[in-house]
Amino acid sequence: MKKNKKPDSIKGIDLRKFMPRTAGNEAPPGTIEYIGNRRQTPSSIEVISYGQQRIERKKADTVDDLRRVLSGDSFQWIRITGLQDVAMLKQLGELFQIDALDMEVIANTTERPDIEEHERYIFVMLKSMQLEPETQEIIIEQLSVVVGAGYLISFHETSPALFDPLYRRIVASGGKIDKFTPDYLLFAICDAVIDNYFSMLENVGETVETIEDELISSPSPSCQQLIYKLKRRLFYIKKIVWPAREVIGTIQSSLNPLITENSRSYFRNIHDHTVQIIETIESLMDLTSNLMDLYLSSVSNRLNEIMKVLTIFSALFIPITFIAGVYGMNFKYLPELEWKYSYFGFWGIVICIAIAMLLFFKRKKWM
Repeated sequence: MKKNKKPDSIKGIDLRKFMPRTAGNEAPPGTIEYIGNRRQTPSSIEVISYGQQRIERKKADTVDDLRRVLSGDSFQWIRITGLQDVAMLKQLGELFQIDALDMEVIANTTERPDIEEHERYIFVMLKSMQLEPETQEIIIEQLSVVVGAGYLISFHETSPALFDPLYRRIVASGGKIDKFTPDYLLFAICDAVIDNYFSMLENVGETVETIEDELISSPSPSCQQLIYKLKRRLFYIKKIVWPAREVIGTIQSSLNPLITENSRSYFRNIHDHTVQIIETIESLMDLTSNLMDLYLSSVSNRLNEIMKVLTIFSALFIPITFIAGVYGMNFKYLPELEWKYSYFGFWGIVICIAIAMLLFFKRKKWM
């Protein structure tokens, strides 16, 4: 397994993504108000139309332009990037007859993953996670999907680069393009999100190994901070994955006609993946707890080694200090003071005592 170069490169997670917020007490239910990080890029609409004969990718500047694009009979994947344009969201809700409460959830990026089934459509909301390669920061964004007969609308906070490989699969499918029905496309989107969870856990696992090696060789206070950051990162990943498992499980067991029996087997597969992810998270949380115990044990052992060395030096100087104290007294009649070789005799005694004590310590296996 490839290890991280710098375990101290772990960044914190934007906690605002986990603090639920509302439009305010005075706002009635169903009020569409953007709640999240304000972004400079404007909202945009992209339509991917495909059928037996062709695949088209178009931009729509306004909802009115979108109406004209939707006039065809091909399947439409509508990607909305940027949720800060509340007026556009209201128009989209009216165009596709999306419930106001669902549109409120779409505009509120602090909501937990959820699913709502309606007669005309299914509304699914998940959290996507991507690892920034340079800063090692986890970017968490909300992904909302509305699936209807002949269309799928996905709402993204920023440019959905995560799903570009999915578009390339659609293009490369050729004669099998009919496979990309609304429910299968919903599966493919959910699968891309869930697969990225595995990438997050792989990164955490690599960091755990790196910290473990460092703790064994040379534990430092920075390791304690890294372990704490890892535990917090795992906690928030679990906070995202746990409700996502419920969402996938609901889709898997849904009797809604928009979800075909063939697609349910696919959703069963990614439901198993979410269970596996949660088990891995719990295992990694146990490992990080063990890392903290290992850190405290390593620091304690290192302190004991230091104290042992200091104690040995102190013990060596106790008899030497006693002898020096005796001959440092201001008594007039000390026989050895008049001896010609008393100075060399003193050092001879000191060296013999030091050697004798070191041999004694070694015999007792204290050093």
